[in-house]
Amino acid sequence: MNSENSNKEVKEINKTGLKNKFYNLKSEYFIQKIMFNIQKNIFLGIIKYNKYLQNRLNLKINDYKECCENYSSIEIEIIPAKNKFGEFLRINKENAKYYHIYFNNNTEEIKRTHLNKDNNVSKIWIKIDYQITSFQDLFNYCVCIESINFKKFYRNNITNMSYMFHGCSSLKELNLSNFNTNNVTNMSFMFGGCSSLNELNLSNFNTYNVTDMNFMFHMCLSLEELNLSNFNTNKVISMNCMFFGCSSLKEVNLSSFNIKNTKFKSCMFIGCPEELINKINFN
Repeated sequence: MNSENSNKEVKEINKTGLKNKFYNLKSEYFIQKIMFNIQKNIFLGIIKYNKYLQNRLNLKINDYKECCENYSSIEIEIIPAKNKFGEFLRINKENAKYYHIYFNNNTEEIKRTHLNKDNNVSKIWIKIDYQITSFQDLFNYCVCIESINFKKFYRNNITNMSYMFHGCSSLKELNLSNFNTNNVTNMSFMFGGCSSLNELNLSNFNTYNVTDMNFMFHMCLSLEELNLSNFNTNKVISMNCMFFGCSSLKEVNLSSFNIKNTKFKSCMFIGCPEELINKINFN
């Protein structure tokens, strides 16, 4: 083969190689362009969806707030006793901003915790933010309350309920069916002095972490029956005067009570009917 032919063949091969290389580059370019468009569309779709979500959630915050309140807020409905006035809620000044109070309807917030003669209040709503971890003294000696209904209570962060309803002498109805006591350690004096309360359903109470039940039901003068069969008392150290002065109490179910770890249990049933005391049998 002469050199002229061989040069011709080399040129042909190079030409074909360049052509193939060109087509390969072209196809890669188109593939990259397609991929870029796909990614672009996905990215634009995400932005569009995020805008949709923003509109859907309405970050002027209404929907979001309502959604989160189901999990972070506690909502209480109170009916005041007729012709009784005074304090209906006890709040430390430092915690006042976490309590939201409404009279008669739940649209206009009221910045006070007392009822006066001039008030025409048939219902009170209270919403409590998640920052609150203690309910100690919440309704202590609030004698103007006739009914309390816990409508929402999804939180686990309340640890202290001592004196919570203590001295609510006008209280006749107490709905605790939505109550959450999972991490409560102190229930001392919780219902003490609720002298008008003739019924108390505590079937959903979780007392696994409770260590103090001192005077828990003392002077509940109208209570005739009390079922505490769901109570876990394994960690309770003190039960002093737990049922002191419950003069109408005829039946109390303590079948689940374990007092092996209880160090203080004096005067538990002082002032209770003798027939009840004779029936008491701890495991």
